[in-house]
Amino acid sequence: MKKSVAIIGGGPAALLLAAFLDSNKFEVTIYEKNKSVARKFLVAGKGGFNLSHAENMQDFVSRYTPQEFLNSALLNFTNSDLRDYFSILGIPTFIGSSNRIYPEQGIKPIRVLKALLKELDKKDIVIKYLEKWIAWNTDGGLIFESGTIIKPNYTVFSMGAASWKKTGSEGDWLSLFTEKEIATKPFEVSNCAFGIEWSKVFVKKCEGSPLKNITISCADKTQKGEAVITNFGLEGNAIYGLSPEIRKQLNTSGSASVYIDLKPSLSIGKILLKLKKSTAKNVSLKLKNDLKLSAVQLDLLKSMVSKEVFLDLDELAKVVKNLKLIIHSTAPLDEGISCVGGIELREVTKLFELYKLQNHYCIGEMLDWDAPTGGYLLQACFSMGVSVAKELNMKE
Repeated sequence: MKKSVAIIGGGPAALLLAAFLDSNKFEVTIYEKNKSVARKFLVAGKGGFNLSHAENMQDFVSRYTPQEFLNSALLNFTNSDLRDYFSILGIPTFIGSSNRIYPEQGIKPIRVLKALLKELDKKDIVIKYLEKWIAWNTDGGLIFESGTIIKPNYTVFSMGAASWKKTGSEGDWLSLFTEKEIATKPFEVSNCAFGIEWSKVFVKKCEGSPLKNITISCADKTQKGEAVITNFGLEGNAIYGLSPEIRKQLNTSGSASVYIDLKPSLSIGKILLKLKKSTAKNVSLKLKNDLKLSAVQLDLLKSMVSKEVFLDLDELAKVVKNLKLIIHSTAPLDEGISCVGGIELREVTKLFELYKLQNHYCIGEMLDWDAPTGGYLLQACFSMGVSVAKELNMKE
């Protein structure tokens, strides 16, 4: 007789889990509290549907915080495996100039979702909508807001966290696990805008302008890419990847220090040589003509350093390579691309089973891990779902 699997939540991790479970061994039901599945999946796709990243897996696994926790899952279902699987579903992918993996041009997120749902339908997987899980009963059964009570052989929670509430991710399940004496952490925003107190003149002139081809460092980590000046502060991939380090400093001391390298391709010595050899009439023209700094980079320098430093070429060369900015806050939780917090990792095995609840698993953003944008978040969710599926397939 087939064993029953209840999947609570219908996000990317849940859909891949269901797709990889052996339909000859399991009767699988997804319980989704919304009217449709994968709402965050669809919303994320509006800005360019970045499914994963194509870098080698040795570097890939190092992008996560904490490191090691997701290694087994990521190596069990790699970025190449993901591309192969989507190709089988009729969703060919390509690697973009930034090494990110996308569906081929013209393929919208809804088509990807429909391909996944078609696969689930082939496997007779049932999706029950408007079914919000609200508690366990005294017998260990799962109680839903509708009054439904079930007691499956295996339960996999995949309910998301607390970012992007408009997609249904509220994180209100956290207290249910706390009541079971499962250790949890409050949710904190990640991959978000960070607050910087710009001068009024600078932000009025440069709001919305990108800082391109830079690196930003915090603590011992450096991130390449670009960032955008906003009225609130800075946002963009060059700073998103520093979220764990920035958040740690903010929580410890109330502020965080980041350092921008405006010319990563040049050493301080080469920058100084170019500035001193320049025949431009003033420092601004030297920076523009000889160092090829953009207008926004030039305005940023002028707004952040004193006139004395700006006119001292030796000191200016150092600042171009190491411009310090002070971050005072994060964007609100609901404005972040992702968040951390949730169930503490020590509460689950390497295969995501809860130590205190046998045959209960937690995957996806419910767990307290972090990753930068660029495909890493989705890939981890996909990989966790597939890993649990393979584990259950081997059990039965």
